[in-house]
Amino acid sequence: MEPDWKALLRVLRAHSATFYLGSLLFPKEARKGAWAVYAACRLGDEAVDGEGGGPEALEAWWAGVERAYRGRPLAEWEKGLAWALERWDIPFEAFLHMREGFQTDLGPVRLGTEAELLRYCYQVAGTVGRMMAPIAGGGKEAEARAVKLGQAMQLTNILRDVGEDLERDRVYLPSELLKAYGVHLSDLEAGRITPEYRALMAHLEGKARALYREGLAGLGHLKVGRAAIALAALQYRGILDKLRLSGYDNLGRRAHLKAWERVLLVPKAFLAARFPPRLEESP
Repeated sequence: MEPDWKALLRVLRAHSATFYLGSLLFPKEARKGAWAVYAACRLGDEAVDGEGGGPEALEAWWAGVERAYRGRPLAEWEKGLAWALERWDIPFEAFLHMREGFQTDLGPVRLGTEAELLRYCYQVAGTVGRMMAPIAGGGKEAEARAVKLGQAMQLTNILRDVGEDLERDRVYLPSELLKAYGVHLSDLEAGRITPEYRALMAHLEGKARALYREGLAGLGHLKVGRAAIALAALQYRGILDKLRLSGYDNLGRRAHLKAWERVLLVPKAFLAARFPPRLEESP
């Protein structure tokens, strides 16, 4: 049975212009698979941060994931996921790890080390790479690179949203880095962007850019959807450019790309798809 694709598409368009634009570059069937996976993941995120979000909503979402994997879906997004699972080997473990990341977000969030930060980035976004790799026709090498790309994109989100996350009592910046760079949480809460804070942001920006290079180098391992994946990654990486140009002013405003800036990246995405970059020359 075909899911209600219009309903799933509404989820995409409501929550991510970046992903929606990129998804249009997938072939038809793979595009539907990408929509199904993204809708499932996004609704998990909404179960934490959306209206009525919380532990009970998250467990209800998880029950839907399990129903889809058992082939007994109820909601339209579950039907979409079950449809995708009939066609691609999407690892259940990836959803299990994503759930762990969402459980972290229920919290107040405090991370201790850079390793914990990267683990979290894997849980909530690297897992999406694992889910998308089979849809794009990739094997284990593609999956490993897709994880890096997902981590890069989530780290970009974290750097973009430091101020917003503070309001939610979430500090994804590891305490070991805050201490090492001499950054005080009280300064961030007061909206003060100090030289020490800019140095910390530059460090994590460099980490994100290294992950983009590793991830984009995996495009050559995909059979379909190279341009789609490249466009999504290039849009997110463009947010890093904006953040740097603002002097890392992310405590009171949010760096973003305008629609025309997104469109200008389409030719670069097709170029990357046709000539997949090697690690030392990712676009």
